[in-house]
Amino acid sequence: MHLPDDLILNAEDEVSIRQHLTLVALAKRPADLVIEVGRLLSVHSRHWLEDQEIVVSGRRIAFVGPRGSYKGEVRARVSYPNLSAVPGFGEVHKHIESTHITPEFEAALVLPRGNTWTCEASHEFANVNGPKNQEFWQKSRLAGSPLKIFIQPGSAVPPSAWEESGGYYGYEEQRDFLAHDMGTVSLDEVMDWPSVWNPENPGYIRMWGMIGATMEMRGVVEGHGSGLIDPHDLSAFAAAGISSDHEVWALEEAWERLSHGIFTELRPFSYDVILPGLIERLTDWSNIAFTTDDRSASETLEKGAADYNVRHAIEYGLAPEIAIQCATINPARHMRIDQWVGSISPGRYADIVLLDDVKTLSIRHVYADGQLVSEGKQFLGPLTAIDWPDWARKTMNIGRVLSADDFAIKAEPDRHTMQAAILRPFHWNEDFLVEALPVVDGLVQRDTERLITKWALVDRYRGDGAVAKMFWTGCGPADPDTALASSVAHDSHNVWCIGSSDAAMAKAVNRLQEIDGGWVLVHKGEVVAEMRFEIGGLMTARSAEAFDIDMQAFYRAAEQVEWMYKPSALNLWKPGFPEFLKFATLTCSPWRWVLVAPSELAPEGFVNVQSGEQHKVVW
Repeated sequence: MHLPDDLILNAEDEVSIRQHLTLVALAKRPADLVIEVGRLLSVHSRHWLEDQEIVVSGRRIAFVGPRGSYKGEVRARVSYPNLSAVPGFGEVHKHIESTHITPEFEAALVLPRGNTWTCEASHEFANVNGPKNQEFWQKSRLAGSPLKIFIQPGSAVPPSAWEESGGYYGYEEQRDFLAHDMGTVSLDEVMDWPSVWNPENPGYIRMWGMIGATMEMRGVVEGHGSGLIDPHDLSAFAAAGISSDHEVWALEEAWERLSHGIFTELRPFSYDVILPGLIERLTDWSNIAFTTDDRSASETLEKGAADYNVRHAIEYGLAPEIAIQCATINPARHMRIDQWVGSISPGRYADIVLLDDVKTLSIRHVYADGQLVSEGKQFLGPLTAIDWPDWARKTMNIGRVLSADDFAIKAEPDRHTMQAAILRPFHWNEDFLVEALPVVDGLVQRDTERLITKWALVDRYRGDGAVAKMFWTGCGPADPDTALASSVAHDSHNVWCIGSSDAAMAKAVNRLQEIDGGWVLVHKGEVVAEMRFEIGGLMTARSAEAFDIDMQAFYRAAEQVEWMYKPSALNLWKPGFPEFLKFATLTCSPWRWVLVAPSELAPEGFVNVQSGEQHKVVW
C-alpha cells in the first residue's frame, strides 16, 4: 500500500498513516522491519523490558512486545541480542545555526551521536530572512533527511523594540506558522522581558500578540529568564504563560523555577553547580530536560551532541534511566510532540539508539525513521543534497563599500578631549562607563594603554550601510591596523567589527560582504584569515569535518594577533581571540545599555533596551 509522505507533518496525511499503523499493529497488514533487542527502556515507567521486538512500518513503529510475539507478516528482521535500546535523543532548545553548518550536514553530525530530533529555536535565521524561515528549516527534511526538525518561530524577530532585522513576527505571522504546519510547535524563547511586563514598552503589543497566537493555536510558549531571581519576577514570568527557562545558572535558580511551575532546561556548563543539589533534593524529574542551546560543530566533534548532555549528567551521579528521560520523553512531552518522538512506542517515529554500555552511554548503532543511520560515529544515512537559493545565500545587503570615514567618531570643534560612553562585553551594569579620550585632527581616538578600542555595528539588511560606532574596553586587537569582523551577532545578526584602526575595520567589513558573511581577520593592514558562512551569514553548506579544518586554520591565524584582555567580574571570557563577541550584541534581559545598528528607532544606535533611553557616544 502507498503511504503518504510524512516528511512534513499535516493532519490529513497523519490520519492516513495512523489508520495504516493500526492495521499493521493488528497484523492485518505486513510490516517492513522487525528490530530485536536484548532489552528496551520504557521511558514512561523508567524500567527495562527484556528481549523485545520493535515492529516498523514506513518511518513509524507499529508494535512493541516480547521477541516473537508479533503475529503479522514481516519483510525483514534484524537482531541485536546484546544491545540495549533507548529512544532517539531530542533537543528541547537548540540553535542549529550555532553549529555553523546547514541542517543536512548537522544531521550527518548528530544522528550517529543519538540525536534524532531537534526543536529548532529559529530566531537566528529568522532575523536574517523572516519570511523564508519555515521554508529554510523544512528543506532538509523534504529532501529526505532522517533528522526531525520541529520549528519554534522566534519571539525575538526583531530582538527588541529598538532594532530592525530581516524579519518581523507578530500575531498574524505566529498564528499562520502554527496553523499551516504541524511541525511548528511553539514560540521560541521570550527574551524581551520588559516588553512582556511593561505596557509602556513599544514591543508590548507585538510580544503579547505572539504569545496570544501561540496559546490560541495550542502551542508552547518558551522562555529566556536570564537575570530573573526575585520571586515576584518569577511569578510574573509564569503568570504570563511562559512555560520554560534554559537561562539557569545556579542550583537555587533551578529550584525556584521548578517551584514556580517552570519547566527547567539545563545546559551542561551549569551541571556542576546544579545537578548534585538536584540529585539530593528531587524525586520527580519530569519537569527537567537537558539542552544544548548553542554549540559549534567543532565542539560537537570533540564532545558530542545530545549524547554528551546525557553522558555528562550520568557522570555527575544521575541515574542513566533518569538522564535518558531528560533527553527523550521529558522534552517531548513538554513540547507536546510525544505522539511522534520521545519513546519507543507505537505510532512514534522509529528512532532508536542501540547502546552496548548504558552507564557510559556507548552508542553502537542509531536508527532514525526506521533506517540504520550509523555504525559507531560513522553516518550511514542519506546525505541530502540541497541547492540553497539566493535568498539563503545572498543575505549581506550592506549595499555599499565602506571607508575609514564610516568608522570615525567626530569631535566637537576646537576640542582636545571628549567624554566618551564606554561599554565592555556583557555589560549588565545600570549605567555605562565614562572616560575622557583624546582628539586628533577632529576625531576622537582610541586609547590602547587603557584597553579602549572601537566597536561598530553595521546594518546588513536595508542596503544603506548604516554604521553605529562607539568605544569599548577590555577586548579587541592591540596590534596596529588590525580588525575582526563577523556576521554572527546574536540576535539580530547585523555585522559587528572591532578594530585598532578605522581603515582596518572598513577593510574587514568590505571583505565580509564579498564572501557572503562569516569571519574576517585583518592583521596589520592585510586580510590574513577568513571563514565563509555563505548561508545566511551564519552557516556553511559543508561537513562538520570540513568546517572544523577551516575554522582551526582561522584560529591559528588569530593566535598571531596580540589581543587586549581585561578580566571580567563575571569571568565570561578568556584571553586571546574574542570569539565570545558574537554574543556581546545581545539585547535581551538583563542587558541594559547596548549598541545596535542605527535606524530611525535609534539613530546613533546607543540605547538602554530596558528603558528606551538613548545617549550620545561622545560629548
